[in-house]
Amino acid sequence: MASQIHLIRHAESVHNVSKDFSQLDPSLTQLGFQQAAQLVQTFPYSERVAVVLTSPLQRAIQTTLAAFPHVLDKCYFDPNSGYGIQNGAKLVIDPDLQERSALPCDTGSHRSTLEKAFPRLSFERLEENWQLKEGLYSADDEAVEERVRRVRRSLENLIGQLEDKEKKDVVVVTHGVFMKFVTGDLDIDLPKAGWKSYTLRKDDGNGFVLVPVEGTADRHL
Repeated sequence: MASQIHLIRHAESVHNVSKDFSQLDPSLTQLGFQQAAQLVQTFPYSERVAVVLTSPLQRAIQTTLAAFPHVLDKCYFDPNSGYGIQNGAKLVIDPDLQERSALPCDTGSHRSTLEKAFPRLSFERLEENWQLKEGLYSADDEAVEERVRRVRRSLENLIGQLEDKEKKDVVVVTHGVFMKFVTGDLDIDLPKAGWKSYTLRKDDGNGFVLVPVEGTADRHL
């Protein structure tokens, strides 16, 4: 079976409830943690997942860790927690997956803050000032389109490395607006902690597009 990409929207975060968009990099609510944790039971492709890619915003990282403790390698968790598995899936924190807008709620934390909050994770892909909404990470259309191209190329390269593996699916945890651009579907509106499955194919140019898996619909709790 061909590799599939499972696009997941982060679970409910504080600013989703308070509507206070001035809060920097808000975390999940208690309900959000519960929504993410329910994916342990409701997400049907866990045994096929080789890699989980996630936005560096805290709500996305928290969603990932709460949703996939039975999938991710044990190195990402406290040894006393009992979470994670031997030779589990790889976790990659990718700044290209951050949300589009430059509002404080969609702006990430400094790398040092994230390293303190998640001491067992690797933030090697984050440059020192990655959280500044400038250049590639600005909210401008051109910058967002370039990020989308980079994400799709990264997925193509990753899937190519997994073709001969027993586990060959990729999970992508990102945000409601940015996923509209990644999928090319401006009408997509997944619920919090909802997901949709895709395959990747070449487009008419030199890039790639995400194609919804036939017979599947938007999945949610």
